[in-house]
Amino acid sequence: MSLAQSYVTDNIEKFFDDILDVFHDGIYITDASGKTLKVNNTYEKLTGLKREELIGRNVLDLEKEGVYSIALNPKVVKTSTSQTSIQTTKANRKVVLNSHPVFDQGGNVAYVVTYVRDITVLSKLKDQVFSQGKLIEKYHHEAQYLRNKNLQNKNTIIQSPKMSRLMELLKRIAQTDTTALIMGETGVGKDVFAKEIHEHSDRNEKPFLKINCATIPETLIESELFGYAPGAFSGANTKGKPGYFEMADNGTLFLDEIGELPLQMQAKLLRVLQDQEVMRVGSTKVKKIDVRFIAATNRNLDQAIKQGTFRSDLYYRLHVAVLNLPPLRERREEIEPLVNHFLNKFNTKYKKNMSFSQKALDLMHNYSWPGNVREVENLIQGIVVTRDKEFLDVEDLPIYITNNDNNNDSDFISSLSNIGNRTLKDIMDEAEKNILAKALDKHGSIPKVAKAFNVDRSTIFRKLKKYSLI
Repeated sequence: MSLAQSYVTDNIEKFFDDILDVFHDGIYITDASGKTLKVNNTYEKLTGLKREELIGRNVLDLEKEGVYSIALNPKVVKTSTSQTSIQTTKANRKVVLNSHPVFDQGGNVAYVVTYVRDITVLSKLKDQVFSQGKLIEKYHHEAQYLRNKNLQNKNTIIQSPKMSRLMELLKRIAQTDTTALIMGETGVGKDVFAKEIHEHSDRNEKPFLKINCATIPETLIESELFGYAPGAFSGANTKGKPGYFEMADNGTLFLDEIGELPLQMQAKLLRVLQDQEVMRVGSTKVKKIDVRFIAATNRNLDQAIKQGTFRSDLYYRLHVAVLNLPPLRERREEIEPLVNHFLNKFNTKYKKNMSFSQKALDLMHNYSWPGNVREVENLIQGIVVTRDKEFLDVEDLPIYITNNDNNNDSDFISSLSNIGNRTLKDIMDEAEKNILAKALDKHGSIPKVAKAFNVDRSTIFRKLKKYSLI
């Protein structure tokens, strides 16, 4: 017999104890009658119980004495299957017990081995994760506010007398808490002026939140605006969720594209405007709010009322302090400053040093800009990204600008001689954009343009989006 074998034989009990002490889980071993045979060091640390107090004791007696809240040994022996339970130990730790049967040669349960794992840390971690989630949500809203707060509205370039008068009116409106309605074509900068109202108001230290009524599915818009209670519907957050009305409390909520709000939601919005009260989806509890509302639309709401798609009572509730933003073609004094502003912006972003010739600036000044300020921004970004020279001239502008409204068809055809290395697809795209821009300028709305061209509205909408005309 080797020395190692002799050591094992002579010291089998200690050897077995040493093996059990290797495990990170607590180990508790009993025989079929419930008599405690072995416990390891980890078990002692988890439970606060010493092996001297346990060895030889029956688990049922220990359970009666209150040492354990539950003993799994009898269930394992009776069912011959593993059992699991959660127990609070003497050391005030929450542990999970996994008890497994060990069978003899006759197939009877001879021993029960219980693994004990501490889940106190996991429980605390779960609570911490929940708390951190709440903090993250809070910081998210605060960060959104700070971004809005620190975002200087440099796109608000005021050069024309018309816009100067409008800004004076805006400042007077901002000093009140009345609902404001901003009207104007797509791309004129309604969201910028909504932020201006907030910044000039007494609420400028509070949140400014924006929701686009046209982009949220009709099935979700109520829960987005009003929030929902825990378990309000399948898939809902089990903790519930506040809506935009609640999140904007004490601040400003900007409802962009208000004309696209479904009729059912228009009625509910009207009640919120009148009562400053909200009720989450699935809740019976009413909550008071203090929110300043700003709405915006590019639709003719008078016409929408006649068509039955917009409530007249909501319209009159909104139509208190109204800002009518003129299209860019009616304030041409601001076209060149806007071009230079966006050129500087994208020069900085893309690390370039481009500039326009005066002739190119003159052509852009005379262009009608049906997409307004947004079209200017998108055009300048596209030019900065795609051109590789510092001095930009007429040939760097799209054909639909060089072929402006003062030119005739023959001028357009002759302009094709200056196409440079442009592909046929580029030329056709510019021609299509030019036609659509003129049609939108003439007819004033997507449905009318679609009717004029005898196509679906979705086709016109898709193409206008493609060319940044809306």
